[in-house]
Amino acid sequence: MREDLKLRPEYDGFLFLAESARNPSLLHRHHHRELEINLVVRGNISYVADGQRYSFSQRSLLWMFPAQVHQLVDRSPDAQYYVAVFKPEMIARSCHSRSYAGLKRKKTKGGVLHTVLDPESFDLVRRTMDSLMEGAPPADLLNREAGFGVKSDFVFRHKDPDGLNAGLHHLLLLSWRCHQNGRALSRVVSLHPAVQRALAILGGTHSGTELGGLARQCGVSSPYLSRLFKDQLGVPLTRYRNSLRLVRFWEHFQGRVRPTILEAVYASGFGSYAQFYKVFTEAYGTGPRRVLARNGPSQISPTGIAKKREA
Repeated sequence: MREDLKLRPEYDGFLFLAESARNPSLLHRHHHRELEINLVVRGNISYVADGQRYSFSQRSLLWMFPAQVHQLVDRSPDAQYYVAVFKPEMIARSCHSRSYAGLKRKKTKGGVLHTVLDPESFDLVRRTMDSLMEGAPPADLLNREAGFGVKSDFVFRHKDPDGLNAGLHHLLLLSWRCHQNGRALSRVVSLHPAVQRALAILGGTHSGTELGGLARQCGVSSPYLSRLFKDQLGVPLTRYRNSLRLVRFWEHFQGRVRPTILEAVYASGFGSYAQFYKVFTEAYGTGPRRVLARNGPSQISPTGIAKKREA
């Protein structure tokens, strides 16, 4: 699935600090025309790409090129990581020498290109990213919209587009230079075909498939699939499926149709409001009433209508 990041013409890219505690993760397979880098500031994150699962910890710098289909599958509760993207046009203008030719590629061989930065390089890249956040939208808004607005009318804006673009140019070249001096230390697991099949099915329109039906479609038994899924992805199948439902809840709740909370809960695959409440509270550390109130004035009882946010 090709994701539209909805970047306005005056921006060469954007960045934001993703936090597990307030960011609905994108758990579907996707790619985009922009180059993406992640810098893990705290905790751990896991991606699947090219049939392999990668686990990244603090100081990891990873690169997803435009044709690199990738999928975030798990994060630790304390995870914080910068996400920055760069338009191809900006890369073409910025990279002329052979030293930076690798930034123009569409995809890498062998999965996610990554490195672990030394402490000095990590601090330098992180401070550069921190400085570019001045003038950006509030952190709550950026996290709620996953930086660019999942199925909503949100569009990234910055108070100083020219300053941001200059900073992104510097950040791109700096990150690439630091990458060259780092070392790859992530844990890589080659996924069993049944796990790959389960991810594809759960990421489609039939995510409500129960374990027995899912296992049959994957050609294995239910206990085997559950055990294999957790061993290879590091997250129980049930928790992963509930995380998908939570992502879909946000997509429905933040959409243009203005559903009630209960309508969004059931449309996203939860069997009851009680189940949704439990999953939501485990993900965000508090009940939905407080988190949903950040969307702005709205009626946030389960049957209330969620009024449309101001972007």
